[in-house]
Amino acid sequence: MLNIGDIAPDFTLPDTDGALVTLSAQKPSPVVLFFYPRDNTKGCTVEAIDFSQAQEAFEKTGVKVFGLSKDNLASHAKFRDKQGLTVPLLSDEESTVCEDYGVWAEKKMYGKTFYGIVRTTFLIDSDGKIAKVWKKVKVPGHVDDVLSAAQELAK
Repeated sequence: MLNIGDIAPDFTLPDTDGALVTLSAQKPSPVVLFFYPRDNTKGCTVEAIDFSQAQEAFEKTGVKVFGLSKDNLASHAKFRDKQGLTVPLLSDEESTVCEDYGVWAEKKMYGKTFYGIVRTTFLIDSDGKIAKVWKKVKVPGHVDDVLSAAQELAK
């Protein structure tokens, strides 16, 4: 997994509307990347709604926010429309970016072992370096913590 001070790996992925989003093209804006396991699951839904509700506050600090999972664009579009999401969702169907960021890992649930996305959020500064990492995120209050860190970074 990436650590504070590491250069954030560049990537280009499609968003919900099929437009390509390149991380390096977001400069000089800082970026929040929140990796979540799956569309339309309880924790992921709450997290995506929370980020959408805080999107204007992030924009006021000059920070761009993107959600990222392995779900395909059709799934993202249904998720966005069903939940009224405004935050852009990026699709990493091949897990390439998830692997580059170290969030694709072995998980255990109900006695079964499988690979999946570990809920993680990265705050990337205007130089493209990791400014903060939230690992194994617990959703309640998370967006507030990220927004506080983004506001501190913007000072």
